[in-house]
Amino acid sequence: MSFDAPLGGLADLVEEWNSEPVLATETMFSGLIFDVRRDRVDLGEGGVVTRDYIEHPGAVAVLALRDVADVPHVLLIRQYRHASGGYVWELPAGLLDVSDEPPRDAAARELAEEVDLVADEWHVLADDITSPGAFPETVRVFLARGLTAVAAADTHQRTAEELTIRPLWVPLDDAVEAALTGGISNSATLVGLLSAEVSRSRGWSSLRPADAPWPARQVQAARQS
Repeated sequence: MSFDAPLGGLADLVEEWNSEPVLATETMFSGLIFDVRRDRVDLGEGGVVTRDYIEHPGAVAVLALRDVADVPHVLLIRQYRHASGGYVWELPAGLLDVSDEPPRDAAARELAEEVDLVADEWHVLADDITSPGAFPETVRVFLARGLTAVAAADTHQRTAEELTIRPLWVPLDDAVEAALTGGISNSATLVGLLSAEVSRSRGWSSLRPADAPWPARQVQAARQS
């Protein structure tokens, strides 16, 4: 059947963010960060179905980039993730858990809190939905350049998992190679690294403004309001 599907192109690849009618909803579990919700949804021709999914505030990640000896380097952090059962390499990242905070400001806050950096040039690299069928966490990955260190008096006092964060500057080429060969598995980090590699190969022409529209985030925020 798929061989007979229409041919398309770039203009066809536009996602539609229109939720089907919800006939009933209830919260099955309330947690520290996320809730589990159960909806009965009218899919029209597909009938009425029951779907469980996780409500999550969304997140931002930051690919901080600077040249070291004329070689682009990206800052990765090694952090313990208990749910995954290991220490993984990631981009600095954090939750959109401050009311009315713009995503770029959240990204700047996380960059300062986790790795003591400030950036004066911000762009959107990519947007990611972790698992659209059940865990619709929306993550916006930013590119941050023009980096300087946070003033010593303003450094964040890290606790818990953040206390043992290990930062490492790695050539972007090496980080991309690790992403392709299994050395990195974090979803937002993979998305950020591979997007950066493609964008760099195009002279960074694909970068979007730091305040570019984010339809998926708007839908999630509306659901949770």
